[in-house]
Amino acid sequence: MRVYVPLTLAGLAEAHTKGELGPGPLTAYGVTPSLREWYVSDDLEELEYAALSRAAAASLRLIAGDPGAARRRVVVAADVADRDAVADPDRALDASSLGELRIAAAVPLRLAAAVHVDSDDALDDVSAAVEARGAADHGDEDARFTVDGAEDHELLWYGVQEIPAIVAEA
Repeated sequence: MRVYVPLTLAGLAEAHTKGELGPGPLTAYGVTPSLREWYVSDDLEELEYAALSRAAAASLRLIAGDPGAARRRVVVAADVADRDAVADPDRALDASSLGELRIAAAVPLRLAAAVHVDSDDALDDVSAAVEARGAADHGDEDARFTVDGAEDHELLWYGVQEIPAIVAEA
Protein backbone atom coordinates (compact mmCIF):
# COMPACT_ATOMS: atom_id res chain seq x y z
CA MET A 1 0.00 0.00 0.00
CA ARG A 2 1.23 3.47 -0.84
CA VAL A 3 1.19 5.66 2.26
CA TYR A 4 1.92 9.36 2.67
CA VAL A 5 3.83 10.32 5.82
CA PRO A 6 3.63 13.99 6.86
CA LEU A 7 6.87 15.54 8.11
CA THR A 8 8.67 18.81 8.58
CA LEU A 9 12.03 19.52 6.92
CA ALA A 10 13.72 18.76 10.25
CA GLY A 11 11.84 15.46 10.37
CA LEU A 12 13.02 14.65 6.85
CA ALA A 13 16.61 15.43 7.84
CA GLU A 14 16.28 13.14 10.86
CA ALA A 15 14.80 10.36 8.71
CA HIS A 16 17.68 10.74 6.26
CA THR A 17 20.24 10.48 9.08
CA LYS A 18 18.54 7.48 10.71
CA GLY A 19 17.59 5.76 7.46
CA GLU A 20 13.97 5.43 8.58
CA LEU A 21 10.74 7.28 9.11
CA GLY A 22 9.90 6.94 12.75
CA PRO A 23 10.00 5.73 15.41
CA GLY A 24 6.60 4.13 15.34
CA PRO A 25 3.79 4.46 15.73
CA LEU A 26 3.51 6.77 12.72
CA THR A 27 0.50 8.60 11.39
CA ALA A 28 0.25 8.32 7.63
CA TYR A 29 -2.44 8.74 5.00
CA GLY A 30 -3.58 6.39 2.28
CA VAL A 31 -6.51 5.18 0.26
CA THR A 32 -8.79 3.88 3.00
CA PRO A 33 -12.43 2.79 2.61
CA SER A 34 -13.59 6.03 4.26
CA LEU A 35 -11.46 8.12 1.88
CA ARG A 36 -12.92 6.23 -1.09
CA GLU A 37 -16.43 6.88 0.15
CA TRP A 38 -15.77 10.57 0.85
CA TYR A 39 -13.98 11.25 -2.44
CA VAL A 40 -16.44 9.19 -4.51
CA SER A 41 -13.99 8.08 -7.15
CA ASP A 42 -12.67 4.79 -8.43
CA ASP A 43 -9.61 6.39 -10.00
CA LEU A 44 -6.66 5.25 -7.86
CA GLU A 45 -4.50 8.16 -8.97
CA GLU A 46 -7.13 10.68 -7.84
CA LEU A 47 -7.57 8.85 -4.54
CA GLU A 48 -3.83 8.82 -3.91
CA TYR A 49 -3.71 12.55 -4.65
CA ALA A 50 -6.47 13.05 -2.05
CA ALA A 51 -4.43 11.05 0.48
CA LEU A 52 -1.33 13.13 -0.37
CA SER A 53 -3.39 16.29 0.20
CA ARG A 54 -4.52 15.01 3.61
CA ALA A 55 -0.87 14.34 4.51
CA ALA A 56 0.11 17.84 3.36
CA ALA A 57 -2.54 19.27 5.71
CA ALA A 58 -1.10 17.15 8.53
CA SER A 59 2.38 18.44 7.70
CA LEU A 60 1.01 21.98 8.08
CA ARG A 61 -0.20 21.02 11.55
CA LEU A 62 3.26 19.68 12.43
CA ILE A 63 4.81 22.96 11.30
CA ALA A 64 2.26 24.92 13.34
CA GLY A 65 3.27 22.90 16.41
CA ASP A 66 6.93 23.83 16.03
CA PRO A 67 7.56 27.60 15.88
CA GLY A 68 11.14 26.99 14.69
CA ALA A 69 10.16 24.69 11.81
CA ALA A 70 10.88 25.76 8.26
CA ARG A 71 7.66 26.81 6.54
CA ARG A 72 7.59 24.02 3.95
CA ARG A 73 5.18 21.12 3.99
CA VAL A 74 6.92 17.78 3.52
CA VAL A 75 5.33 14.42 2.70
CA VAL A 76 7.17 11.16 2.06
CA ALA A 77 5.41 8.58 -0.10
CA ALA A 78 6.35 5.03 0.86
CA ASP A 79 5.19 1.54 -0.02
CA VAL A 80 4.43 -0.66 2.98
CA ALA A 81 2.73 -4.01 3.41
CA ASP A 82 -1.05 -3.68 3.62
CA ARG A 83 -1.03 -5.33 7.05
CA ASP A 84 1.31 -2.61 8.38
CA ALA A 85 -1.04 0.30 7.57
CA VAL A 86 -4.13 0.15 9.75
CA ALA A 87 -7.12 2.48 9.68
CA ASP A 88 -8.98 3.02 12.95
CA PRO A 89 -12.53 1.74 12.31
CA ASP A 90 -13.85 3.82 15.22
CA ARG A 91 -12.84 7.01 13.41
CA ALA A 92 -14.14 6.06 9.95
CA LEU A 93 -16.92 8.65 10.11
CA ASP A 94 -14.72 11.40 11.55
CA ALA A 95 -14.03 13.82 8.68
CA SER A 96 -10.74 14.91 10.26
CA SER A 97 -9.38 11.36 10.03
CA LEU A 98 -10.26 10.54 6.42
CA GLY A 99 -7.44 8.49 4.95
CA GLU A 100 -5.59 8.35 8.25
CA LEU A 101 -3.57 5.24 9.00
CA ARG A 102 -1.37 4.02 11.83
CA ILE A 103 1.89 2.28 11.16
CA ALA A 104 3.17 0.53 14.29
CA ALA A 105 6.89 0.47 13.50
CA ALA A 106 9.41 2.74 11.84
CA VAL A 107 9.41 2.61 8.04
CA PRO A 108 12.82 2.04 6.45
CA LEU A 109 13.65 4.91 4.11
CA ARG A 110 14.46 2.34 1.41
CA LEU A 111 10.68 1.84 1.12
CA ALA A 112 10.20 5.49 0.21
CA ALA A 113 9.11 6.10 -3.36
CA ALA A 114 9.21 9.91 -3.46
CA VAL A 115 9.35 13.08 -1.41
CA HIS A 116 6.91 15.96 -1.87
CA VAL A 117 7.95 19.45 -0.70
CA ASP A 118 6.61 22.98 -1.07
CA SER A 119 8.26 25.23 -3.64
CA ASP A 120 9.68 28.66 -2.77
CA ASP A 121 6.57 30.40 -4.09
CA ALA A 122 4.44 28.67 -1.42
CA LEU A 123 6.41 29.95 1.57
CA ASP A 124 4.37 33.10 2.23
CA ASP A 125 1.06 31.24 1.98
CA VAL A 126 2.30 28.36 4.14
CA SER A 127 3.57 30.82 6.77
CA ALA A 128 0.22 32.61 6.79
CA ALA A 129 -1.62 29.29 7.02
CA VAL A 130 0.50 28.23 9.99
CA GLU A 131 -0.53 31.41 11.80
CA ALA A 132 -4.21 30.98 10.86
CA ARG A 133 -4.48 27.24 11.57
CA GLY A 134 -5.83 27.54 15.12
CA ALA A 135 -8.52 30.08 14.23
CA ALA A 136 -9.50 28.02 11.16
CA ASP A 137 -9.94 24.96 13.37
CA HIS A 138 -12.32 26.99 15.52
CA GLY A 139 -14.53 28.00 12.62
CA ASP A 140 -13.08 31.36 11.55
CA GLU A 141 -13.94 31.56 7.83
CA ASP A 142 -11.26 34.17 7.03
CA ALA A 143 -8.63 31.95 8.66
CA ARG A 144 -9.98 28.94 6.73
CA PHE A 145 -9.54 30.93 3.51
CA THR A 146 -5.91 31.61 4.49
CA VAL A 147 -5.28 27.92 5.19
CA ASP A 148 -6.88 27.02 1.87
CA GLY A 149 -4.40 29.42 0.22
CA ALA A 150 -1.54 27.12 1.26
CA GLU A 151 -3.48 24.04 0.17
CA ASP A 152 -3.81 25.55 -3.31
CA HIS A 153 -0.05 25.08 -3.81
CA GLU A 154 0.98 21.79 -5.34
CA LEU A 155 3.84 20.01 -3.60
CA LEU A 156 6.86 19.39 -5.82
CA TRP A 157 7.95 15.80 -6.49
CA TYR A 158 11.50 14.71 -5.69
CA GLY A 159 13.21 11.37 -5.99
CA VAL A 160 14.43 9.80 -2.75
CA GLN A 161 18.02 10.23 -3.93
CA GLU A 162 17.43 14.02 -3.78
CA ILE A 163 16.79 14.05 0.00
CA PRO A 164 20.36 15.19 0.85
CA ALA A 165 19.91 18.27 -1.38
CA ILE A 166 16.47 19.01 0.08
CA VAL A 167 17.65 18.90 3.68
CA ALA A 168 20.83 20.87 2.85
CA GLU A 169 18.61 23.79 1.77
CA ALA A 170 16.73 23.74 5.09
